[in-house]
Amino acid sequence: MRTRLLAAVASLSLLTACTAVAADGPALRPVSVVLDWTPNTNHSGLYLAQARGYFADAGIDLTIVEPGDTSGLQLLAAGKADFAFSVAEGLVPAREQGAEVVSVATVIQHNTSSLISLTETGLTRPRDLAGHSYGSYGSELEEALIRTLVACDGGDPDAVELTPLSSDDFRIGLTEHQFDTAWVFDAWDTIRLGQLDGLDVSTIPFVDHTDCIPDWYTPLVATSQQHLDDDPELVRDFLAALTHGYEDAIAEPQAAADAIHAAAPEIDPELLTLSAQWLAPRYTDDPGHWGVQEATVWDDFVGFLQDHDLADAGFDTDAAWTDDYLPVD
Repeated sequence: MRTRLLAAVASLSLLTACTAVAADGPALRPVSVVLDWTPNTNHSGLYLAQARGYFADAGIDLTIVEPGDTSGLQLLAAGKADFAFSVAEGLVPAREQGAEVVSVATVIQHNTSSLISLTETGLTRPRDLAGHSYGSYGSELEEALIRTLVACDGGDPDAVELTPLSSDDFRIGLTEHQFDTAWVFDAWDTIRLGQLDGLDVSTIPFVDHTDCIPDWYTPLVATSQQHLDDDPELVRDFLAALTHGYEDAIAEPQAAADAIHAAAPEIDPELLTLSAQWLAPRYTDDPGHWGVQEATVWDDFVGFLQDHDLADAGFDTDAAWTDDYLPVD
């Protein structure tokens, strides 16, 4: 992993020293974007835009980098990347630590997280978690969310056993009863476990309980404040091409799946197809306006963090995001 990171950073550094030239046009601007995980359908618009030449049409020579030991936000802050896929729960603490990174688009309109369990366990609502074990990543936000969900639904949060995850193989964890439930993303883990692995699973979607916990943007696309200040046109051009890619992914989910599979052939094509189809209507509430964020979503999420001492009371939420660089009709 460390070797891959060093190679990635080296390649990113080279981008500042060379410029690609289109075969029949002006020089292309080198731009790098760091993923938040290995390629998956959250990135479908990116890969589809790249495959269809939308970035090149916008005068951009794009390099897609998989993450290493250093996060995309850290690379942004260090000037080693131009854009990064990330999450709101990563961007807030990054800004508090001095990283001038800003969310410029949300990839998916609403949180697609769920608590998954084997149906036979009988977990149908948050209060049912009392007396059961939860496979925990060990984050403070995670514990705050679980405790709030259970308590808000009338259950006893102290009766939920937090069991450290030994791996991210949820199939083994559930079937070997290492834990009763865990936090997963429906577009990937739930589809894989239920439709490909054939497990009889049930979910408690976070989005069904926004009366208790906030909705928030995960994933999102971020850039540096320096880019917004020094080269706003590049940010607009990048987002225009990316938006075009996600609009295509919404209309043509199979094309999106094919674009990712071409870039990462090791991924199960059936999983990609099912996931792309599931996400197509969920990328945005309005297919004509992908990427739009809302102040209330950010305010509610940061407020939740502050209520649980996970963010400073004086955090400047308005400075953490902007829609100003998305395409305008």
